[in-house]
Amino acid sequence: MVRKLISVDPKIAPWEQETPLHNRWHPDIPPVASVEEGEVFRVECVDWTGGQIKNDDSSDDVKNVDLSQVHYLSGPIEVKGAKPGDLLKVEFLNLGCLEGDEWGFTGTFAKENGGGFLTDHYPKATKAIWDLEGIYCSSRHIPGVRFPGLIHPGLIGTAPNKKLLAMWNEREAKLCSEEGTADEKTLCGCLATRPLACLPEAKGAMLGKLGHFLEKSGNDEAWDKVASEAARTVPGRENGGNCDIKNLSRGCTVYFPVFVNGANLSMGDMHFSQGDGEVSFCGAIEMS
Repeated sequence: MVRKLISVDPKIAPWEQETPLHNRWHPDIPPVASVEEGEVFRVECVDWTGGQIKNDDSSDDVKNVDLSQVHYLSGPIEVKGAKPGDLLKVEFLNLGCLEGDEWGFTGTFAKENGGGFLTDHYPKATKAIWDLEGIYCSSRHIPGVRFPGLIHPGLIGTAPNKKLLAMWNEREAKLCSEEGTADEKTLCGCLATRPLACLPEAKGAMLGKLGHFLEKSGNDEAWDKVASEAARTVPGRENGGNCDIKNLSRGCTVYFPVFVNGANLSMGDMHFSQGDGEVSFCGAIEMS
């Protein structure tokens, strides 16, 4: 029998889960489980927002979503024997929605909350709920549509070491400093679109076994230090991360660089389906 390494309950908050989740990258976030090389195991994940979006007919939750909390990941998972310089081979043997939670959502963000592709044409928040039945999905909000999905994790990667983390923060701070200047690398100055950089932010941070922002922020000096350095999960980087590759599905093999002892693999942001890129930012059918 395949060992279930991490279980989640989508009905409770991320910080109430039996196994702590995390939503930042940092080498000091300790592993919550360990596996042997070559071991087959199962991991459960909450949706990327940690349950902020509900199965109802109102898009107010999309409009008011707290994006400082995303993405909630299961892990880190220590792979025994993995060491810096190795490549970690990960095979996806099966992927699916969480049993008993067979629904997902897609949406467009309000312009005042960051927006997405074509936000100037569609500035208001929208939401569609999808019922997931085997490989098929359908939505009461988009009648007459039913299609097979291609389930994949939007986000999976290994932990950075301190040198790599410092490089990320330096690189992305430079990108942010260029916004509004002639050196700007994004279209943020003329379009409501997401930046390439996302700087550390203690608000909303959940650091696995180290604790979460509601409990620790401003009350724990060691937590505050890690939270002030930890990378947000929004950009994809050298460790993999938020790549949103729709074809990274069952039967695929992917290789990740190892930067710390044990690799510390994490994953989440499960998608039932997605186009070529997540251009509306919440452009996949998000699920647990």
